[in-house]
Amino acid sequence: MAAVRLEAVAKTFPNGHTAIRQVDLDIDDGEFLVLVGPSGCGKSTLLRLIAGLETPTSGRIVIGDADVTGVPPQARDLAMVFQSYALYPHMKVRDNLAYGLKVRRTDRAVVTQRVADVAAALDIETLLDRRPAQLSGGQRQRVALGRAMVRQPRAFLFDEPLSNLDPALRAQARAELRRLHRRLQVTVVYVTHDQEEAMTLGQRIAVLRAGTLEQLGAPEGIYARPANTFVATFIGSPAMNLIPAAALPRETLPRTRPAGGEFTVGIRPHDLEMTTTDAGPLRGRVDVVEPLGHARIVHVAAGDGLRLTAVVASDAPVAPGDAVGLRPRGDRLHLFDAAGTRLSDV
Repeated sequence: MAAVRLEAVAKTFPNGHTAIRQVDLDIDDGEFLVLVGPSGCGKSTLLRLIAGLETPTSGRIVIGDADVTGVPPQARDLAMVFQSYALYPHMKVRDNLAYGLKVRRTDRAVVTQRVADVAAALDIETLLDRRPAQLSGGQRQRVALGRAMVRQPRAFLFDEPLSNLDPALRAQARAELRRLHRRLQVTVVYVTHDQEEAMTLGQRIAVLRAGTLEQLGAPEGIYARPANTFVATFIGSPAMNLIPAAALPRETLPRTRPAGGEFTVGIRPHDLEMTTTDAGPLRGRVDVVEPLGHARIVHVAAGDGLRLTAVVASDAPVAPGDAVGLRPRGDRLHLFDAAGTRLSDV
């Protein structure tokens, strides 16, 4: 395995579109790092730059101790798993797994042993004589992962490999990937637009927007202390409420609030207490109620175009049209300046 380092990497395409803007990123040897962001933010481009499928306009890419900025993909010793899995439909699973080793003229006995080891690790031993068309989506995903593993590359690159799976199978596949990473301690760079997937898989998360690295850190740290309003609303579901400070009574705001100027208060929906007595520093009328089974998401129109979201108990007596009061937990507020940058903890 190897560490991966990006130094001031930028990518501008011939049509003038800048996909990556001066990104500095250190990925530790054996780390599971997730690149997350909305569609078009540059995360897949960044992965392709690491793989060598794209060439940076400027900056350096280092794998281990070697500068690979100008090195072709086949010489970087990386394995990539795509969204489509890219399995050879005419080959059996056994041959799909072995293909990368065979083209490198690996000894036959070594090929046989590695295929057997990987098939056992992924519990696909009974599938070795089937073709991809005979497999379920989850089984194809494991075969694609096995084909990468059998090569024993320096790092694994995943480009939204679970997006084609149904929700239940996706959750199962996430758990399998985490267990596999703990056992193998391989270096993984994983791309997803799904913030829940990022939170559950990554040891660290790199949040991207418009080609810029907005925040890098452990999932819990990013959730607890988002660097700006973009990260605050992107990480966490339902999204954080953003309320102009002027819309809140002074006694609701922290005593250490910024002096002068406009600022925004962020409140997680789980930290917004709701009452049906129409009493509280914020008031409004229920617009939509989304039952989740274990809880209910309540959307409230609070006037002047302000819309708030609260998470309440599954048996909370609330329905569309109800007048409600909302009270934020004072110890769970997030403050952001007029530009959207985090101000302080309260």
